[in-house]
Amino acid sequence: MRLLRTSAVYRPQGDTWLLARALGDAGLNPGSRVLDVGTGTGALALTAAQAGARQVTAVDVSVSAVVVAGVNAWLRRLPVRVAPGDALERDYREPFDVVLANPPYVPAARSGPPRGAARAWDAGHDGRAIIERLCSRMAELLAPGGMLLMVQSDLADAEATLARLREEGMKAAVVERQRQPFGPVLAQRAAVLEERGLIRRGQRSEELVVIRADRPR
Repeated sequence: MRLLRTSAVYRPQGDTWLLARALGDAGLNPGSRVLDVGTGTGALALTAAQAGARQVTAVDVSVSAVVVAGVNAWLRRLPVRVAPGDALERDYREPFDVVLANPPYVPAARSGPPRGAARAWDAGHDGRAIIERLCSRMAELLAPGGMLLMVQSDLADAEATLARLREEGMKAAVVERQRQPFGPVLAQRAAVLEERGLIRRGQRSEELVVIRADRPR
């Protein structure tokens, strides 16, 4: 999928396409309502719309991302509504059949809220700041029988994510895995991650996982 993008917007990478593949494998019921959390270029929102979603709501804190995703949807004449803001703080008129999320999951190198482009990947000391918030809202955001598909790195403790989702009453499991070399961000902070015990000495790869969580009917 060719997408318009600016340097201020997160470029779709391996995690994006792994999640898109998981969506294709899971299947999308025609007429589904979909929420894309942190849409970036809109890649996942467009994938859902092309797969038959009736309505896709794509949200991002980055104004640049909102503009880019909106243009990408407009060029394809797809039913994607792009909105600015924090997707996990917004109120929605009704729950969604599918929630897609490629949240920030990289352990931050320093304390304090991320700024600029780092908002697309930095997620607190352990990489779980956004993941925890996402898990806590799933029972509210998903309609009965609805499905969450979320991608994250094993560096942010996928087992903890599964446990949190199950605490919220979801049936949760890992449905896709993919190991890949560190990108530029992780490579630059590898020494910090080693010191924290988040990676082994000399480790320069991570495993990406897609977690599926289903809300019971």
